[in-house]
Amino acid sequence: MKKGKLNSIADVAGVTVGHTTLEERLSADESVCTGVTAILPHAGNWFEEKVPAASFVLNGFGKTAGLVQIEELGVLESPIMLTNTFSVAAVLQGTMDWMLRENPAIGDSISSLNIVVGECNDSYLNSMRLMAVLPEHAEQAINAATADFAQGAVGAGKGMICYGVKGGIGSASRMAEFEGQQYTTGALVLSNFGLKEEIAIANWQPDFPAPEKPDGSVIIVIATDAPLDSRQLKRLAKRAAIGLGRTGTHIHNGSGDIIIAFSNAERIAHTSAEALRQSTLLRDDHPLMAELFKGVIEATEEAVYQSLLHAETTTGRMGRTIEKGTFLQAF
Repeated sequence: MKKGKLNSIADVAGVTVGHTTLEERLSADESVCTGVTAILPHAGNWFEEKVPAASFVLNGFGKTAGLVQIEELGVLESPIMLTNTFSVAAVLQGTMDWMLRENPAIGDSISSLNIVVGECNDSYLNSMRLMAVLPEHAEQAINAATADFAQGAVGAGKGMICYGVKGGIGSASRMAEFEGQQYTTGALVLSNFGLKEEIAIANWQPDFPAPEKPDGSVIIVIATDAPLDSRQLKRLAKRAAIGLGRTGTHIHNGSGDIIIAFSNAERIAHTSAEALRQSTLLRDDHPLMAELFKGVIEATEEAVYQSLLHAETTTGRMGRTIEKGTFLQAF
């Protein structure tokens, strides 16, 4: 399918991504090799102007925050934040601090706030027990958000490993087109999963030693400008699992494989005097819906490959080094 101009999730107008990357050698055994990534759904006030959203848990070995309310109400009212497993609380706190400053009424004259944070375990390269990520790093990632964002071993992806080589942040986009109508779908992944022998790129055969580490995880974020509600977005999220499977993973027992999807085609006001709300939605049986499904699959698969393509050889705790996948030269 046709790719967007940037070939990233930022091809969905209004979506931006920011990183805070932390890297420091503390001693022979201890290293900070981690970070925070923020995905902003639009350029407005996310709490006052919510967007339809859904999540799909492919395998639930994960420690995310905020998915319960998305499942119940079908809306997103914060950035989607990504980090390492032990830093979910710090990132939630920093995002909370940022949003409370922007919205003085939250927790006072209006309701509370649901912040979404996803995580992967980067403890092979990062001294995760030191919990080096601070609330201020979440705020920095939000403030750094741009459409022209970096990929690879940056932000939350700094310490991640995918298929035995360096993983991290990857993104791609596809255009769904039919009879003059066009919608964009973008995917962003935090890749930290898979065994070296599973990868399915051009029949490539791995020839490097595999790190001995726990089963990994992946967080997939899907964005679109197609007018979809939360039920339809869950259908998109499920298709992302097919794109993930195309890369070769078997979805291991200890892997947290979580997908979050949102549409910024409509902004839903936090408060309204009206009892009814009208929406324009794409019909499920329209050919464009099938094109969106296909776009999600293709964009997710490529986003994984882009996370490997952009990554760099990285040395972390205990002097461990994870190499960039040289097999990607032909990709």
